[in-house]
Parts: sequence; structure tokens; C-alpha cells
Amino acid sequence: MDNRAEVREFLTSRRAKITPEQAGLLSGSRRRVPGLRRSEVAALSDMSVEYYSTLERGNLAGASPAVLEALARALQLDDAERAHLLNLARAADGSDALTRPRRRATRQWMAHRSLQWTLDAITAGPAFVRNGRMDILATNQLARAFYADVYATPHNQANLARFNFLDPASRRFYPDWDQAADVAVAILRTEAGRNPHDKDLHDLVGELSTRSDDFRTRWGAHNVRHHGTGTKRFHHHAVGGLTLAYEGLEMAAEPGLTLTIYTAEPGSPSEQGLRLLATWAATHDADATEPSTTS
Repeated sequence: MDNRAEVREFLTSRRAKITPEQAGLLSGSRRRVPGLRRSEVAALSDMSVEYYSTLERGNLAGASPAVLEALARALQLDDAERAHLLNLARAADGSDALTRPRRRATRQWMAHRSLQWTLDAITAGPAFVRNGRMDILATNQLARAFYADVYATPHNQANLARFNFLDPASRRFYPDWDQAADVAVAILRTEAGRNPHDKDLHDLVGELSTRSDDFRTRWGAHNVRHHGTGTKRFHHHAVGGLTLAYEGLEMAAEPGLTLTIYTAEPGSPSEQGLRLLATWAATHDADATEPSTTS
């Protein structure tokens, strides 16, 4: 798959973000671009303008690790952006065909028993497994209850990005909706660089781009990020506001999948909220399985 357009737009967008002052250069008074000129990036990378222009046109194939590292330094890429650049270079070379995870049909993948046992053993907070497309693949009981709004609408297909941009319920569930939207798109953009041959991902991006102006604008920004740890705010329809810390763990036995666990600060109102959620989940499940009776 030709990724030259992806490379071109990524490098152009990163160049536009760096001001001359940030790069230690004089800005001058006759600049026509918001960020660095191609010639300035070339000089900072210790390469010719012609060669940098070739790279920015999308021709990363054959670029050496030293060239890529020099380019990353010149553009002041963070760790996630540097990894994305390397993924784009591997895809351009075709070398990712040997290293990318095998494609899985989402509906056919199921957690093996020991993984489900591990999830079920986590009882103090929501725990779930997702892929890079943000499909929820396996959960513990608390995560299923936590994402009740996601599962409530079949069209969401248990996909967090689709829920974020196409389901109005997400505006309540995420009090910091813009932040959640930024994160979702950055995860998808990172996955697109890591696994550019994923047709399901292309289909998802096409659907969201067509149906959501918010998604389309963010997708065009080419922002990427590592989503490993942090704190988020939520509002669950049954228990109210929750402020939860999260840890995202890459699964060595299942390349491309991430185990995420949410927890609350001990003794906090959010910890009490998770306990209420567990009670609500148990009651909800009991009601769902109890046989109906007639008088």
C-alpha cells in the first residue's frame, strides 16, 4: 500500500508546528509559512534541500536510521511521533510485512480462558482488552457495566471511536469530550502508521470522516500519541461522576492488543462510585438472567 500521502502530510504538519524561535533560528520579517521552511529543516537535519524535499514528497523508502533520527531531532518529534515516523518508513520500504501483527477479523477473536480469568480476577475497577482500532474485545464485569452506553447502541459495534464521534451519549459520558476525541483520533492515527494494511481500520476512518466533521478535522492534524497512563473524568448514567486513573499495558502474547485497567484513588468518591457500579452491574445482570414469571 502506497503511503506517500501519509508521509507527506505528516512531515508537512510537523514542520508547520515548529517556529524558527523554537528551532533556534532567526524568524525574519518576510516569512510566508507559519513554521519552518524546507531549507531550514534540511539545514537542521544536515541534509540537502533536494533530499529533504524528496522525503517530504513522501519518498521515505531507503532512508537510513541516521537520516530518520536527524529528521526527528530537527522536527522536535516526541516519542510517539518518532515511532510513527519509523513505522511510516518501514511501511514505505515494505519491511513492515514481516513485522506487523497478523490481521484478525474482530468478530472471530476471542480471549483465551486464562486471559478472561485474569480480567475476571480484577474486581476493583474496569478492565478490558482493545485493539488499535479501539474495538473492545474482552472485558471484566465492571468494564461491561462501565461502558454500558457503548453497548447500548448496536451501531457502535463495541468500538470506542465510533461511540466517541457518532453516538450523542458520548458527550455526557466524557465530560472532557474534546480531550477524549483528540486521544481517540491520535490512537487511530498511530495504528494507521503501525499497521497501514488494515482494511478494517481504513473502513472505520472512512466512515468517521464521512459522518463526523469533528473527526475529519482532527484526522487531518496528523497527531499521534502513546496512550499508556493518566487520569480521565467520566459521567456514568447510573452512578454519576468518576475520576479514574488508567494504565494501558501492551500484551506481549497478543501483539497489537492493549489491556487497560481503570482504578480510583483509595478513599475517594470515585472509589465509592466504582463500588456502586459493581452493585449496579450485579443487579443488572441478575435481572437480565432471572426467568420471567406469570401469576
